[in-house]
This record gives sequence, C-alpha cells and structure tokens, in this order.
Amino acid sequence: MNKWLWHVPVLLLLLLSTAALGACDQAEEPPVEAFRAYLSDWQQLDYAGMYDRLTPEAQAGISKEDFAERYRNIYGGIGAERLAVTAAATGQADTAGSEGEAAFGYHAELETVAGPVRFDHQVKLLRVKEGKRNAWKVQWEPSLLFPNMSLGDKVRVQTTRGARGEILDRNGLGLAVNGTGIQIGIIPGKLGEDAEQSKTKLASMLKISKTDIDNKLSASWVKPELFVPIAFVPEEDASLYLQIPGTDFQKKNVRVYPYAEAAAHLTGYIGEINAEQLERLKTKGYEMGDWIGQSGLEQLFEERLRGTAGARIAIVSAEGKEKAVIARTEASPGQTVRLTIDAELQKTVYAQFGKDAGSAAAIQPVAGDILALVSSPSYDPNAFVRGITRELYDQWNNDPQTPFLNRFTKGYSPGSAFKLVTAAIGLDGKTLDPAEPREIAGLSWTPDKSWGSYYVTRVNGISPVRLTDALVYSDNIYFAQTALRIGAKAFADAAGKFGVGEPLPLPYPFRTSQLANQGGIRNDIQLADTGYGQGEVIMTSLHAALIFSALVNDGDIVYPALTAEDAPGGVWKRQAMTPGTASLLLDDLVVAVSRSGGPGYGAYIPGKSIAGKTGTAELKQSKDAKGQENGWFVGFDSADPTLLLSMMVEDVKGRGGSGYVTSKVKRIFQQASGPQAIPNNRKQG
Repeated sequence: MNKWLWHVPVLLLLLLSTAALGACDQAEEPPVEAFRAYLSDWQQLDYAGMYDRLTPEAQAGISKEDFAERYRNIYGGIGAERLAVTAAATGQADTAGSEGEAAFGYHAELETVAGPVRFDHQVKLLRVKEGKRNAWKVQWEPSLLFPNMSLGDKVRVQTTRGARGEILDRNGLGLAVNGTGIQIGIIPGKLGEDAEQSKTKLASMLKISKTDIDNKLSASWVKPELFVPIAFVPEEDASLYLQIPGTDFQKKNVRVYPYAEAAAHLTGYIGEINAEQLERLKTKGYEMGDWIGQSGLEQLFEERLRGTAGARIAIVSAEGKEKAVIARTEASPGQTVRLTIDAELQKTVYAQFGKDAGSAAAIQPVAGDILALVSSPSYDPNAFVRGITRELYDQWNNDPQTPFLNRFTKGYSPGSAFKLVTAAIGLDGKTLDPAEPREIAGLSWTPDKSWGSYYVTRVNGISPVRLTDALVYSDNIYFAQTALRIGAKAFADAAGKFGVGEPLPLPYPFRTSQLANQGGIRNDIQLADTGYGQGEVIMTSLHAALIFSALVNDGDIVYPALTAEDAPGGVWKRQAMTPGTASLLLDDLVVAVSRSGGPGYGAYIPGKSIAGKTGTAELKQSKDAKGQENGWFVGFDSADPTLLLSMMVEDVKGRGGSGYVTSKVKRIFQQASGPQAIPNNRKQG
C-alpha cells in the first residue's frame, strides 16, 4: 500500500474541522438574543449600544450623536426616572424572503414629571448582511420611543404651578394672599427710532437704571414681538407708562401682603429660588424660576404653602397639532395656614411704634393664642415680590435702625419687668415676706466693702419698703437684696420653672432666654443685678408675656399657639408659681398701675383694672458710663384677661423712660378689644 494513503483520512479530518470552524464563525445570532441585547442597552440608557444594533437603513437616517441626543433630550425633558423595559413575548423569526423578519413585544414603564407612563409595543428586527455573516438588526422608528410618535413629531411638556396656600389671621383676614398686579414691560420691536430715549425715560419713572432694562432686553429668549416684563407698578399709574413708545402692561398673579410693614417680619416674603437653594432642594421638585419662601412664615411653612405642580406630556406633530397625551397630572394648591394672630391688633400695635425701634408680643393669656408679633422699624415685603429697586434696598439696608432686623425674635435685657420672677421665686421659696417693712436708706446701696465702688441705685427713696411698694416704685435695691437672700443656685433652679434657658415651644426661631452667659451667675454683684432684670438676663417680648400669663392661670404658664391647629389652653410650665403667689402678685401689679407716682401709672385707664409692670434696662459698659435705655411694659386688664401685651421700645433715655412706653400701651388697650375665639376644631390640650 502506498504510504500517502495512510495520510488521506487525517487530511480529510483536518479539512472538515476547518470547515466546521468557519461555519461556526459565520453562525448568526438568534433574533431573540439580538432583541434582548437591544432591550438591555435601552434599560441601561446605553444609546451608543442601541444605535449599533440598528439597521443600516435606520442609521442612514440619523447619526449616532443625534440618536443619543434625541433620547437624552426627550427623557430629560419629561423628567424620566426608573425606566424598565422588559420582553413581553419572544415570537418566531419569519424566514420568508431573502433577509427575513422577526417581531417581539416589549413592555416599557417609566416615571415622569406628569406621572407614570406605561405602554406595550413591538420591535421589528430584520436579517441583514454584515460582512460575511448575517445579523439581526432593529428597524428603528420614532414609535419605539412612544407608540403614537411618527417621524417629525416632538414631545411637548407643559407644567402648571399649584396656587400657593394663603396665610390668614384668626378672623380670616389675609396676611399673605394671592392677588394680581400690573406689570409694565417693553415690546422691543415697538420701541421705534428713539429706543434709547424711551428706555431712559422708563428707567427714570421706575427709579431703576437703564442698564437694568438693557439686561432684561438682552436675554436669550427675547424676540421683537414678545412682551419683556420690567417692573410692577400701581394699577392707577399704568396709563402713565403707556405714553412711552414700546411699553405695554399685563396683569400677573402676584403674592400680596395686605398689612405690609405691620406684619413683614412675621409673614416674611417669597422670592425666586436662587442657585444655592435650587441645589439643596432640587430633589424635592424645585426648578429654576420657582418662587419660594425666603423669610418669616413664608419660609417656615414652605412645605405646607407650596402647591403641587401639574404637568402634561403630549406628542405634537411637526405642524404643532397635538396627537396624543402620554401622561397628565393636575396641579393642586398648597394648604391655607390660619394663624392665631389678630391682623388688626397687629396693625394697631405697629402703628404705636411710629418711628421708634422695638418689639411687641400680644397673647390671649388663658388660651395661649399669640395675637400679635411686631418688630419696628420694618419694610414692605411687597417690594421684594414686585421687584425691589436697588435704591430702595440700599435705603433699608443702610438705615441705622436696621429695618430688616426681626426684633421680636431677639433677646433683650427685660429690666424691671423681670422683677415679677424674682418676687415669685422669693415668695414661693419663703425668702421673701411681702409684709416685711425693709429699711433702705438713700438712692444707692452696697452690702459691704467687698463690692468696691459698685453699687445698686433706685429712683424713689421711700423707706421702709414692702413688696407692694417695691413693685409700684420699681425699687432696684429691694429686688437686688431679695436675689441675694435667695442665693445664686436656688435662683437659677427656680428660674428654670419659668422656661428661662429653654427654647419656646414654637416652630418660629425665637432667641432662647437666659439668666446668665455660659458659666452661670459668677458672683453676688451679678446676682443682685439679675434680681432686677439686668446683669446678663436676656428675654424676648413674647417670653415676657408668657411669664405674666401665670398671674391669670393660678401660677401656670400657658402653652403658646401660633396656628389654629395648635392646642388651646394647654400648660407649658405647670406651677411656675403657686396659686397664692400668683393671686398676691396680680393684686400688687394692679396697684402698680393704679397708684399715681409710680412708673406704671401712665398705663392707668379709668374703668379698667390694668395690671402690669414697667421696666427700664440700661445698657452700658460700666456703672458710671452713659448707655442706651430700653423701656418695657408688660400687662393686661385683670378684670377681662383676654389681651396681654408685652412691649419694648429702644432708646427711651431722655424721653420719659418706661413712661414713654406706658403711653403707647395705654392707647393700644383703649383701641383694642379682646379677640373672638377662633371658629375651628382645634384639638384640646
């Protein structure tokens, strides 16, 4: 046998193996696998991978970059999230024809700004030649994005803002409401040949710079025929602006603060969201151009007041005709927040300040309703919503009386108004006998030489002094001595029963009161000063009012309520003083107002039984230095305890001291009547 014949089987085997390997290289991917691979790329938002799986015909109609950009723009525009694309059925490839077809069903789900979108559709695949092999490719068309889409169609998103909730007072009067305003603007194409002159004249009338107008007209969206808003103006002045060529006006929805300066620090105001706020809040659905609470209750109750936005996603033809709605969600308004505040009382109290700086708080001492929170001087929050001019902002910002400062949240030395606390601590601690006649000589006092040159002074030199006399004539020496008898630790412990050192139980950010700075009362001199409300004692006007509520609640301090949902009549501090002490001090404070010659007499009103205490807190670096004096009065009509008022006026030195404040308080009590109960279903405390 020829030796080569032995090699023929081996050679044939090698040839057959090579042919088999070549056949494997040319084996096509099953259509169902190509379909699943396309869905996987889609699920992962791998647009480049999706594009590579399209038929040559589809790729010829759109570039890879444009394909990816189309998906990104549409999904980004509708706020697409949590995309899920799953195979619904495998189907069978149709091998008829030279290339063949296969169709597979899929189910798509995604969340959008207008709510969930769900649909079922089909992907058609074609067998195409790809080099030396066949491959199954997706016959892409716009309907794969959304079933009703065709070539040339667009996806349009329309959003609507839910109306912002309003802030109302206890009687339903608006403190922050939705209204309309007149907005002056320019139609650039109608400015005419004297455009620069017209813009200059408009800027002058609006008290803004021409540069401000030019900046608004240079925005990228501006077109000759479009209205470009410039500023809000009073409705009665609108016709004056129309005399300038190119100007027009529109009515716009706008936030309105009817009580303006009187309630500005309470309500705060809204403004367009800034970049920093947007970065912090974008996960909550805020967008550039949204309005948000910037201060006060508008900021504090932002989540309640903010309406829920609505959205509508639709497919629109190239001609702008709507073809189908993909998703829709309706806008819903924010909540209405009803306060315990009496807006008219708020206005009355604010008016009494005039040009003076200070703060005031009014409460219903039994129910705990906060009736007024006033800070003076103030600003008009409407200016921020309608477009504040740089000139006006600089005027407020540079005012030495700081109208932007919210004084009713700020702590001040309460002066002699704090003597109520010292008296109550002494009485309940049995270190003060109200009937004891205390001999005090002269207008200044020091216990011994250990105090050096430091001494306590008083205005009235009567002697002997009993508790009633000390309250009537506001005797600093008497209360300094009382504090020393109590002792620093006992005084600090008992002051805690009045909420001193504890935040007020309210969502509004009030300054926490204090008896002393960090480290506590350091020595007897500071303890003596603390006894008559100076030293390092700090308190807000609201906290002072709450403390005085114990006099009409058998020694309990009422729980404060700022909104209609808060519990009425609850107790914040139970038995801050005993009922007997509360009764005794109430009688003494009626005498402190009704007896002539005392500083509280300026608040006396014939026919009423006003109980109250004045205070003059002197702020200075040393005993001999001259400093600013702040005047206080805290009181109520003991025969009709429906309105308890705490008022502090800055810089009363040389203007009558606390007597300057009592005249204001007297007018408020004469003008104001007790509040009506809030008609609601507040839970009982």
